Amino acid sequence: MATIVESLDRPYPSAVRPIISNLQQAARGPSSPHTPVRGVSSSFSSPLASYRAEEEALVFEFGARYLRAGIAGESVPRCSLAFGPEQSRRVGDYRQWLPGYETRARKKATIDKWGEDHELWRMDLREVDLGLVEDKLERALRDAYSKYLLLDSKTRRLVLVLPSVIPYALISVLLTCLFTNFQIPGITILSAPVLSVVAAGLRSGLVVDIGWQETIITVTYEYREVLQRRTTRAMKLLTLHMAQILQKISHQKQNEPAETHSDSTSSNEDIDVEFQHAEEVTARLAWCQTSLRNPDYSEKSPEKYITSLQFPGNDYKNEGASLGSNVNDTVVSVPLLSPSSKPVPVSFSTFSKPVESALFAHDSSLHDLDDHEQPLAHLLYKALLALPPDIRGLCMSRIVFIGGGSNIPGLKSRLLDELSSIIAQRGWDSVWGKAAEKYRQTQEEATNRRKSAATKLQSSIKTTEHIEDPLNPPDDPPSTVTAAFEQQVPDPIEEKLRREEAKGNPAMISGIVRGVETLGAWAGASLVAGIKLKGIVEVEREVFLQHGLAGAKREMDISVSQSSRQSLGAGYMRAGGLDKAGWTLGTWA
Repeated sequence: MATIVESLDRPYPSAVRPIISNLQQAARGPSSPHTPVRGVSSSFSSPLASYRAEEEALVFEFGARYLRAGIAGESVPRCSLAFGPEQSRRVGDYRQWLPGYETRARKKATIDKWGEDHELWRMDLREVDLGLVEDKLERALRDAYSKYLLLDSKTRRLVLVLPSVIPYALISVLLTCLFTNFQIPGITILSAPVLSVVAAGLRSGLVVDIGWQETIITVTYEYREVLQRRTTRAMKLLTLHMAQILQKISHQKQNEPAETHSDSTSSNEDIDVEFQHAEEVTARLAWCQTSLRNPDYSEKSPEKYITSLQFPGNDYKNEGASLGSNVNDTVVSVPLLSPSSKPVPVSFSTFSKPVESALFAHDSSLHDLDDHEQPLAHLLYKALLALPPDIRGLCMSRIVFIGGGSNIPGLKSRLLDELSSIIAQRGWDSVWGKAAEKYRQTQEEATNRRKSAATKLQSSIKTTEHIEDPLNPPDDPPSTVTAAFEQQVPDPIEEKLRREEAKGNPAMISGIVRGVETLGAWAGASLVAGIKLKGIVEVEREVFLQHGLAGAKREMDISVSQSSRQSLGAGYMRAGGLDKAGWTLGTWA
C-alpha cells in the first residue's frame, strides 16, 4: 500500500517529445526562410569526388651534381639544386656573407681530388660515405619540397629519372631516403636515355650523354637499351684541363715555370685555380673548333659565340672582346685564378684547346689509349659498328646529344663531322691496321679496273653495232657484258606496289649521319607521367620497407598479362602494371 501512495505522490514525468526523423524534417521544410533548392540535371552537375582526376605525380631527376624537381605535365622543372660545399653547411653557418669571404685564401685542390666536394656520388664507391650521401639527398629533397614544390609528399607518387649506369648501393640509399623520410607511396624508375629519345619524338636513337664523370653512349631501339659504351672523357676532365691552362697562363705572366697539361700529369699536383672559377670559365668561354675537313670553316666562325664575358666578383669593367679578322686575333679579358683577381687579356682560341685535349685527345694516338679513354668521335663510331645493319642505319640518323657538355658551342657539329669522315674513310669494316688498309686499297683498285674494263667493252659494242653492215654480218659475234655489270631492268609492277605502300606514310630517314634535338630526360619523364604510362620498375613503399632491394625479382621472373599490355613499343613502358607478387629493377638489376 505504501508503494502505491509513494507512486501517487511522485510528480509526473515531463512528456517526452517524439523523435522526428530526417525524412520528416525534410518534408516539413526549414524553419528559416531561404532560397529553395532546385534540381539540376546530372549532365550539368559537377562530378563526384570519386571521379575527380588523380593528383599529378612528381618528377625527380638525379645526377652526379644536380637534382631537378617538378610536377608531371609541365615543360620545365620547378628547381635545379646543386650539391656543393655551400649547400652542405650546418644551420647557423653564415661565413659566406662575411666581408672578404670571396677573396680569402682557400686550400689548393689536387688533380685526384678535383671537384669531389661538388659531387653527390662517384662511380667508384670505395671512398664514398653513403651515409653522407643520404644526408645530402635528404637536405636537397626537403629544400625542393618546402621552397619550390610546396606539396605534400605522402599523397603523390614519384617518377625517378636515373642514369642507365649507377651503382647498386646508390639505388638502395636513394630509395631508402625517399620511402623512410618522405613516406612516398610508390616510385617509378625510368632511364634517362630512353626518356631523352621520347622527348625528341622518336622511338629509336643513339643518345650521347656528355655528363660530369663519364660520357655514356646508349643505343635505344624501340624504347629498349640495346648497347652501351662509356669513356672518362667528360666535363670533369674538361674543367681540369681548363684550370691547368689558366694556371699556366698565370705562371707565364709572373715569369714562373709551368708544366703543360696532359693526361699523364701527376695526381698530386696542386691546382691554384678555384674550382668554381674554372667551371664558370668553361661554361662561358669554352668552344669547339670546326673540323678541318669541313670546307665551311670560315662560315662557322666562333665569333658569334662571344656574348657576355663579364665576370662577377671584381670591379674591373670588361669592355668585351676585341674581335679581329681571324679567330686567332680575338682577345678576351679573363680573371685567371679567381673571380676577384685582375683580368688578363687572353686569346679566344686558347679556350678551345681544353676541348681538343679532353674530348678529342688530339695530342694522343689511338693505340696509346685504353678502352675507357677513347675520344668521343671514335667511341661513337665503334658503338655504331657493333650494331646490326638495320639498327645501325636507323640510329645513325637519330643521334641525340644530352648532358652539360652538349651545350658547348660547336661540339655537336664537330662530332657529326668527325663521324662522317671516319665512316667515309673506313666504312663499316671492323678490322683496322696497315694490313687491312693495304687489302682494302687492293680491292678498290681491282674493282675500279673491272668497272673501267666493263665501260670500255660497252662503248666498243655500241661502236660495232653502229658501223656493222646488216647484209654482211661479222663471223665472230661481239662478246657480251657480264651480268654483274648489267643495269637492272626496272619492274613497273614493283614500283607501283612501292608507291601504293608509301602512300600516307612519311619517308623514313635512314643511313645518313644526322643529329636530332631533344627536350631532355626530365621533359620526357614529365610527358610519360602526364599520360599515365607506367614503367617496368614500379616500387611500392610497403614492399620495399619489408625486403629492400632483396625483394626485387629478376626481369625474366616477371610475367606480364598480354591482354592488358598496351605498350608504346617493345615493352619498356606500358599501361598495365606488373603482377602483385613482386617487382623488378629492370636494367639496373
